[in-house]
Amino acid sequence: MRGTGRREFPWRRGNRVQLLENGEGFFARAFAAIDAAQREILLETFILFEDKVGLELQRHLVDAAHRGVRVELTVDGFGSPRFSPEFLVAFADAGVKLRVFDPHPSWLGMRLHLFRRMHRKLLVADARIALVGGINFSADHLLDFGPEAKQDYAVELEGPVVADIHGFLRQALAADGTGDGWRPAADASAEAETGTADVMFVPRDNRHRRDSIEREYRRAFRAARNEILLANAYFFPGWGFLRDLREAARRGVKVSLIFQGEPDMQVALAAARSLYRHLLDAGVCIHEYCQRPFHGKVALVDDDWATVGSSNLDPLSLSLNLEANVFIRDPAFSAELRRRLDTLLQEHCQAVDETTVPRGHFWHALTRPVLFHVLRRFPAWAGWLPAHTPKVALAKPPEAAAPQDAPP
Repeated sequence: MRGTGRREFPWRRGNRVQLLENGEGFFARAFAAIDAAQREILLETFILFEDKVGLELQRHLVDAAHRGVRVELTVDGFGSPRFSPEFLVAFADAGVKLRVFDPHPSWLGMRLHLFRRMHRKLLVADARIALVGGINFSADHLLDFGPEAKQDYAVELEGPVVADIHGFLRQALAADGTGDGWRPAADASAEAETGTADVMFVPRDNRHRRDSIEREYRRAFRAARNEILLANAYFFPGWGFLRDLREAARRGVKVSLIFQGEPDMQVALAAARSLYRHLLDAGVCIHEYCQRPFHGKVALVDDDWATVGSSNLDPLSLSLNLEANVFIRDPAFSAELRRRLDTLLQEHCQAVDETTVPRGHFWHALTRPVLFHVLRRFPAWAGWLPAHTPKVALAKPPEAAAPQDAPP
């Protein structure tokens, strides 16, 4: 972990920030930004499905392209499935550029290259409005999807920080899609201030910014005075992250964590639960959200610091995937996010206490040191996992079949 010296990412003053909850809040604002665009739409998403949300997104993007807007859409080759010819033709005919980050053919129906995915969810319209968060363009983020509908968050941004996000996306398009060559401007954007929030945009990559998002979390934990409230879908962070949480609780900070109680992947819950005893022993409060799968990646510290983004707190997000979060200093925004999370805690979460966490078997005294050794070392070990130079390919519809020769 590097020290707390000069920041690579600047805080931008004077931004408007609006919290968006679930697909009901996010999709309406995303489509409105697309519909209002006159020059350019840049969009990245980990998952795009050909369901009612994906088809609606396509309709809005195609309409924008038909009125002369430049539309650039990038999806991840692992997160998004193969698209139908009809879906691709509709984009191509309208002039929408659909790119796939690191595409690879499936093998026996399985998508390979799990590691180092483009997990970001970013949208910028006319370099004026940006949306950042954890919500994909898929119907499982809507409540009418049923019991498996995901609980998640995003933000809409307007103001000087949008120039950073826009510059990042432009650089990612111009290079290999990773965005690791982007550098924020030394001076704040000339964009007029539209609100009261200070916002910092922080991407994570596998070259120069391996711990950028984790570093901001830990910086805030060490400065916390009264409260840390963290809600994250996949929680299995490194040793230093856990140590900073425990030390905050031990010096009197109220530390509350919300994890999945009804996970979409059981291994995620098992990994988080393996850490419960370690956290509870330090006075950390743990809650499991049990209404439906929790997909959020948000946190609050005291009354003036918050984060929303795509980054989970597990080895994939913290050490391998390409991620992007915004960090926000604004009491009004923090109060709104706290109100939403308090509703979850009071109505849909189950508290975890020492009586519900088994002490474990005698062999756990031997395996626990191994677990924490892994937690201490996995950021360095991540570099040993299969790696290659990622590519971004333009998705094209299959060529029409060659016409048959006319009969003699």
